[in-house]
Amino acid sequence: MNFWKELPKPIFVLAPLADVTDAAFRRMIAKHSRHTRKDGTEGGPDVFWTEFVSADGLCRATPEGLEKLMADLKYMEEERPIVAQLFSSNEEYMEKAAALCADLGFDGIDINMGCPDKGIEKQGCGSAMIKNPEKAAAIIRAAKRGAPNLPVSIKTRLGYNKDELEEWLPLLLAESPAVVTIHARTRKEMSKVPARWERVARAVEIRDALKSETLILGNGDALSLEDARQKVSATGADGVMLGRAIFGNPWLFHPEKDISNVTLEERFEALIEHTRLFEELLPHKSFAVMKKHYKAYINGFDGAHDLRAVLMEQDNSEKMADILDNFLKANK
Repeated sequence: MNFWKELPKPIFVLAPLADVTDAAFRRMIAKHSRHTRKDGTEGGPDVFWTEFVSADGLCRATPEGLEKLMADLKYMEEERPIVAQLFSSNEEYMEKAAALCADLGFDGIDINMGCPDKGIEKQGCGSAMIKNPEKAAAIIRAAKRGAPNLPVSIKTRLGYNKDELEEWLPLLLAESPAVVTIHARTRKEMSKVPARWERVARAVEIRDALKSETLILGNGDALSLEDARQKVSATGADGVMLGRAIFGNPWLFHPEKDISNVTLEERFEALIEHTRLFEELLPHKSFAVMKKHYKAYINGFDGAHDLRAVLMEQDNSEKMADILDNFLKANK
């Protein structure tokens, strides 16, 4: 079943961010962004994405390694619809991994063809797929074979060293993915230049000219839901994927709440809750991963800089909770 066809537009989705949108943080987002969505269901973003997971690893890992990878595929029912993002340049492994994700109950499969990490590219994956369109097509077909009842989508960029949208997008659309999410920068640009949303508008024109039913989502520099709505209006895209704006802001997808308007007590409570979930769900991960969120949670108020410096020295939620409690008492 292609759940994408049932979603009211515009569609606002959670980006897959390695070591950010893990099981703990997604659970926070599901809780704190929960509202009545346009289709009448209760939830946060219209669609959740997992962190990206190596299809090769899922097929070849040792039992210990597989356990760690499977932790990246943990989810709860409140996160539906949820899409598992995979990467691979091996068709056999992609097919098997897609089948595994179908068995795990995911609502869709997404293939990463945009990650600029050199380690990922050395495997022929991520952005490297843009340079190998025949392989990209084969990988899409493999995912469809592995999960024939699930919609398969693609996340990619405008091009590799230069903008290749005019050539690259039609090749992807020829494989009839349910969705193509376009990060509106090239691989070479990374995130060093502003996202070019006029190219997302062009992607919509290309899709329409080819009479494709694939949805087009834009990605890059969307700072809030309101900003995302404006980008949809300006481009004609079917929706927006929000990424970096989610840091320390599990309220991002709530129509009325945001980190800018919750109380300091609420913010601290959320950080403590988030950290405890991280310890509970992801005990194998370094605590440094959790600290990525501190700058966003602890920001924009008197004393934030010094408080954050103290928190960065801690290594568990109990110490952190005591420090935050003492800060609130001292600043009443």
